[in-house]
Amino acid sequence: AAIARRLAQAGATVLATARSRPDDVEEKTFITADLSTAQGAARVASEVDARVGGVDILVNTLGGSEAPAGGFAALGEDDWARELNTNLLAAVRLDRALLPHMITTGKGAVVHVTSIQRRMPLWNGTLAYAAAKAALTTYSKGLANEVAPHGVRVNTVSPGFVQTSAADNLVTRIA
Repeated sequence: AAIARRLAQAGATVLATARSRPDDVEEKTFITADLSTAQGAARVASEVDARVGGVDILVNTLGGSEAPAGGFAALGEDDWARELNTNLLAAVRLDRALLPHMITTGKGAVVHVTSIQRRMPLWNGTLAYAAAKAALTTYSKGLANEVAPHGVRVNTVSPGFVQTSAADNLVTRIA
């Protein structure tokens, strides 16, 4: 939400998305969708096209882990699929849907929020999350090389620990 607010303050037309709209966000600037699914990404792409015709800036901030603690042996197929869908494929799907507009216009910027865990995984609590964020970092570098000749920049940001309720739950879960 802070990124969206900051971009709006700078004069950008901002559309934000999540599974549910926060009370302090106007409906006209929000798209309700589950980006961990192909259908959710398709819904966002369709709404973006209908509302603004395309994007100049795309910031993929989706991330989080619901996987059980306990390292690799505790992670089943569904855990891996959920972590990859949320932390890697959501960004890939939105990029596939929204970057063609940037390439056509010859300008744009994409920011993928990864994680410090891409290099320093918490193996006993968020291994699948860390692996997905590492994959997002690698994907981002490859995508940057591909779309740079078309005037589109792709960067990653890898924050460390940010104390949120989700982070507090993680600490409790792996303690």
